[in-house]
Amino acid sequence: MSCGVALSIALMVSNPAVAQAAAQPPAAPGAPTSVAGEPLFADIIARSTELKALVDGWAASRAADADGFFAGPVFTGFKTRAEALSQLDMQGHLILKERGTDGDLKCILRGISEDIPKKVAAVQAAPTPAERAVALSELSYLLNDNVEVITAPPQPEV
Repeated sequence: MSCGVALSIALMVSNPAVAQAAAQPPAAPGAPTSVAGEPLFADIIARSTELKALVDGWAASRAADADGFFAGPVFTGFKTRAEALSQLDMQGHLILKERGTDGDLKCILRGISEDIPKKVAAVQAAPTPAERAVALSELSYLLNDNVEVITAPPQPEV
């Protein structure tokens, strides 16, 4: 069984929005449609927005510079939520790929899915407060991009 199929099955069982998104009909050729209102993609938007607010708060308060921050429940909970968001982004990619729609969004979601764990790890691994601030900023931008690429008006294929 391929990893994509296994991931699809696991997420379909755990999140009803995934099953709803997978059940959408293929898009008509040449007719760009927005997915932002679909439950799966709305969930991705909401989760990204919430996680970005946390990251921005840490950056402003310098909370991530505190001893024990990365072992504490706030960060470990964040990390779990970020991984779940990463999996939803991959699911969105797989669904759009299956539908044959929006090549750009499909590819961007896959890239974001792959980058979220890397950016979280970079925050955790940053050896100095200055490097941590940069890593937090990059994670914040990635989470913001996750929202903006889904909510941007669809463009016709070129």
